[in-house]
Amino acid sequence: STWASVPLPPIPPSAFTATMILHNTSSSRWTAVLLTMASAAVAFSPTHVSLCITHRHQQLHRHALRSSESNTNEFDDFADMRSTSFLSNENSDSTNKANSEDDPFLSSLRSRLDQVEQSSTALPLMILDTMLPRQILHIQIQHPTLKKLMKHRVAMETPTLGMLGIARVPGVGGSSGGGMTIPLKTGVEVEIIQMEPADGAPKGTVTTGGSTGGSSEEEAWNISLRAIRRFEIDGEVAKTEEGWTEARVQFLDSAQEEEKEVQQFSKPNSFQSSDASITASSKSDPASIGDRLSVARAISKSKQFTQPNMNMNGSSLVDRWIELARENERTPGQIDTLLKQLGDIPEEHEPTERALWIGALINPLPSLGQAMEIRPQLLVSKKAEERVEVALEAILRSIRHMDGSARMW
Repeated sequence: STWASVPLPPIPPSAFTATMILHNTSSSRWTAVLLTMASAAVAFSPTHVSLCITHRHQQLHRHALRSSESNTNEFDDFADMRSTSFLSNENSDSTNKANSEDDPFLSSLRSRLDQVEQSSTALPLMILDTMLPRQILHIQIQHPTLKKLMKHRVAMETPTLGMLGIARVPGVGGSSGGGMTIPLKTGVEVEIIQMEPADGAPKGTVTTGGSTGGSSEEEAWNISLRAIRRFEIDGEVAKTEEGWTEARVQFLDSAQEEEKEVQQFSKPNSFQSSDASITASSKSDPASIGDRLSVARAISKSKQFTQPNMNMNGSSLVDRWIELARENERTPGQIDTLLKQLGDIPEEHEPTERALWIGALINPLPSLGQAMEIRPQLLVSKKAEERVEVALEAILRSIRHMDGSARMW
């Protein structure tokens, strides 16, 4: 039945002529059969089929030319689209929008593009703990909505979500060191690297979300999340039909931020020849002159993390901190596990990444309790030099706290 529906190329008339001649003579019947089979083989040979296809293409081409003269465009699915449709001015945009509304194909295409763009930047959000790239957080969840969210992200082959931390505002909402906690607009995208029933929770696991809204016997899950990259909320935060919170975000890249910072402060009117004009430029925009070398200073300061320090008996700040932290770790092997998770410290020419690495080192998960909390400040800082200064001060104070020379508490 399959072969019956396949159109076959015509058999040359010579095959039928030769067969009829043989039947009208006294030649052997078997000779006629053999010659007929040979003629059929020629008819279905690749060469003959190719010629038939070429002939058909020529017919279609001639028909398309005739159709184009009459503007029917029968064989051109995109014939109505002109090169002017891709101009990026306001008139063409409005024209394209109107055409897309009239054309079902363009309307469907626009809708699909919007859907892809939305899914590429929309992230479900959790407000739990401030994290920095490279950190791993172990949590145990029981809330049905959280479990549904985790299953949804894994099933969608996008096992990531957004983690927003909280910052404490001193002196607001309470007295005597309390303060008010507020969620940050900057967070990290985290990857779900482990999800399993909670037979036994790893050490340092944070239990979150009881069985509110569900059965009191809701099964607990152990979840491990690894922070990948930073983001900033770039739109409205809304609650989905499934019950979790979602927002459009803009992912942040340290190298691009530093490059943008350099470009921003390399365009003052300081390339003028006159000294007077340079002075006038600096007065009108002093920040541009003062911060032009901000990234260069950040790179220079970030070298202090790994350079030998005479105040540390020749050890670097990082090496000295690790030495003291091993003496103060809460569980055996905590620092070694932490170093394995973080990997090597970034290069000197990556000041932002270095500062983030230091923050993840001295504010580990679970907490070591030997340093100030600087992760929220690192996330909200806008300049590389500011991040490096925050990390530099924090690791110095942590070292002095652990060696007893300047206790913080």
